[in-house]
Amino acid sequence: MDVMRLFGSHFGTYEVRHTEAGEVSLAPFAPDPQPSDLGLGFTEMLEHPLRVARPAIRSGWLERRDRDGRGTDDYVEVDWDTALDLLAEELTEVRAKHGNRAIFGGSYGWASAGRFHHAPSQLKRFLNLFGGFTSSVHTYSFGSGAVILPHIFGKDFSDAYAVAPTWDQIAGNTDVVLSFGGMRLSNAEVESGGCGRHETPAWLQSLGRPGKKLIVFAPQDMDLPEGVNGEWVGIRPNTDCAVLLAIACEILRAGHEDRDFIEGFTFGFAEYRAYLLGETDGVVKDADWAGRLSGVPSETIRALAAMFRTGRVLINIAWSIQRADNGEMAYWAAAALAAITGQIGLPGGGLCIGLMAVNSIGRNVPRLAGPAVPQGRNPVSDFIPVARIADLLLRESESIHYDGRDLDVPRIELVYWCGGNPFHHHQDLNRLRRAFWQPRTVVVHEMAWTATARHADIVLPAALPLERDDLAVSSRDNWIVASRRAAPPFAEARSDHEIFAGLAGRLGLREGFTEDRSEMDWVRHLYEGYREANPSIPEFDAFWEAGYVEVPQPPVGRNPFADFRAGERSALATESGRIQLFSKTLAERDDPGFPGHPAWVEPREWLGASRAQRFPLHLLSPQPASRLHSQLDLATASQSSKIDGFEPVTMHPADAETRGLSDGDIVRVFNDRGACLAGLRLDPGLVPQVVSQATGAWYRPEDIGGFEALDVGGNPNTLTHDKGTSRLSGGPSANSCLVEIEAYRGPRPERDWRAPVRGGA
Repeated sequence: MDVMRLFGSHFGTYEVRHTEAGEVSLAPFAPDPQPSDLGLGFTEMLEHPLRVARPAIRSGWLERRDRDGRGTDDYVEVDWDTALDLLAEELTEVRAKHGNRAIFGGSYGWASAGRFHHAPSQLKRFLNLFGGFTSSVHTYSFGSGAVILPHIFGKDFSDAYAVAPTWDQIAGNTDVVLSFGGMRLSNAEVESGGCGRHETPAWLQSLGRPGKKLIVFAPQDMDLPEGVNGEWVGIRPNTDCAVLLAIACEILRAGHEDRDFIEGFTFGFAEYRAYLLGETDGVVKDADWAGRLSGVPSETIRALAAMFRTGRVLINIAWSIQRADNGEMAYWAAAALAAITGQIGLPGGGLCIGLMAVNSIGRNVPRLAGPAVPQGRNPVSDFIPVARIADLLLRESESIHYDGRDLDVPRIELVYWCGGNPFHHHQDLNRLRRAFWQPRTVVVHEMAWTATARHADIVLPAALPLERDDLAVSSRDNWIVASRRAAPPFAEARSDHEIFAGLAGRLGLREGFTEDRSEMDWVRHLYEGYREANPSIPEFDAFWEAGYVEVPQPPVGRNPFADFRAGERSALATESGRIQLFSKTLAERDDPGFPGHPAWVEPREWLGASRAQRFPLHLLSPQPASRLHSQLDLATASQSSKIDGFEPVTMHPADAETRGLSDGDIVRVFNDRGACLAGLRLDPGLVPQVVSQATGAWYRPEDIGGFEALDVGGNPNTLTHDKGTSRLSGGPSANSCLVEIEAYRGPRPERDWRAPVRGGA
């Protein structure tokens, strides 16, 4: 029997092929009805000129232990023994002089899809054995939502996945899907941990059946899924909360709220109602009010309010909505609207967060509860919200406010980053560069010379997922994939586990770190954990030979609030045991601009702000369709999407005409935080004064010695502001960003970005 060789990635599963010449190629996985082509680009990275080939030490750190050359110095390649000896000495000295809280374990990001070679787990396991580290909580994707949802529904519903009805329920019961924010099919190509089948495109067609309605409120018509009979409603960015409040207000004024559900399952309706009807501030939050803020016709808002009376409505709100100033409020307003209409807990009704944000939202699959690499206990209690890394390193304040408490800000002397690229996903990258100059030492495991690697002192070459054996499995999927090594590690690259094992050996921690298991022993051990939870799946050897196992799906999905609605579970884990339309806890906090109920709180940056007189365009930075975040930006799919080598920025033709710009022009996108270059693409499907530039292009400051350098790579986070969404969560607010655009008249920048190795290619 031929052994099935598969590769598991966040884009899905692929079959591995080898040519007679030994070259590796990938092919779509036969059981997948809609495979993603993007993952095929992994093979292009196997021997890319920008791979990190050997351990490299920044010359200024090696020679003088200076900090000033991060981002400008070249690097000296050394052997592994030298690199690990230096790193072990540095870790030991930092711990002795400053304590473990001075070490920040900065691993964040999608990293590998493998369960064993999961970079954050490997890093945290090592640092916990070493005595602990300052850590982070939440994600850039869902940092604000994860904090506000427990205040509304309780801690059991803090996950974006936890509130969604399943696709089969939506197809069979939902009359109207009312979506705020994008429903781009390209987002559903990915899943953290991988997947066996992409099912979203097939389910999506159910939204276009006769008798069904799909209505998408978004600033760009491409946020309406292609091939589906839906309606796009253009809306000014950051005003979704106002429209949601107005729909609720119109329902109350018509007397169409569900009083029984409100009285039996919610708390705080009186305060919420008083706010909507203007009894607390003299402003009625009706359709006319919201129309002036959002640009949505008031008659459209009133028509939507009427739909809740006649049919089953599912409110979907995208993850992008909470990545904005006061983004928590739109989530609360959506939850409150679903509650007062009595839709929560009904089959296919209520609230969904991020339908089509990833492949798994709405999928009716068993939760593949299985083991992870054990991380141990962190003896250090200090942590920050993940998007506050620059605040931590710059230490401009001694505390960070987070969910009702003030977090101490320790002085960080050593940053250890493994499996992520903060110079992609963080905001205000010029500020982040200043922050990265503060620690004594920065250590990075990286497979290529990203901007993060170029701002490190010690760079250790990491193997690609194609260069390791692993299990690819998501807890929200029903496939376990034997992701087998397809090629030897590039040059002297090593897996993160091998790197940490070597480092642990120098610190007397090797036995505790490896538990005397080889990497393949660990893969087998983790698989056996899945077998304990799923006894019907085959033994490891049979699984490894077959290449995958598919765990049966439940026959019928359920609304996650069905038990609560039926009274089978008497209370939610909230302060009242009910859905909070008003929170005494939040109302009593000293958080300016954050009342204890859903409310319109004006963003710092939006088209209605005074700042718009200087920077009159609202910049959105959605997820790209040609890569995952910054992953595979060097591959063909991403490079071919660019305009003359520059990342595209999309603009309405009328806005281009007033600036004398034409389709295909190279432009400078700027504000007072920074500037980047882009290729202009015109699109009449944009709301005027809104521009869109996908995130993930590699940050490439042209004059890397100056903090206000021009980013020729085209990363929109050069421009976004690094302020938390609110004092509640401190989440990223990338989608509240005003800019201006002009023709670029300067010299053409270098297109090749060479590896910064002394004497290297």
